[in-house]
Amino acid sequence: MTTESNVTREIMERFNGAFEMHRPEDLDDLIGEGCVLENTAPAPDGARYEGREACLNFWKEVASSANLVFKAEEISAMGDRGIIRWQLRWSEREADRVRGVNIMRVRDGKIVEGLGYVKG
Repeated sequence: MTTESNVTREIMERFNGAFEMHRPEDLDDLIGEGCVLENTAPAPDGARYEGREACLNFWKEVASSANLVFKAEEISAMGDRGIIRWQLRWSEREADRVRGVNIMRVRDGKIVEGLGYVKG
């Protein structure tokens, strides 16, 4: 694995950890200027957020929600690209869950792009 891939993977693990541990403050040092985020909803294209503050505020709100339980299925990195396959639960019922993926781009040690997709 290249040095760039190692850095990207570390950032993906820290990013995912903020959601799994409900620690939105951990996102502060991970999001870069000019970040672009495409959310999973609303269908079909998802809401688009542009700029560090808009992306950070959205992700912090999600990470803060004690009702949401994220679990990583796989985290990988290839150069400046990171991929997080995840599962999200919002209750104990088996039907109250969704699986998805975030495709991320890292530049200068910060997330600058996050594209979210879910299984429909």
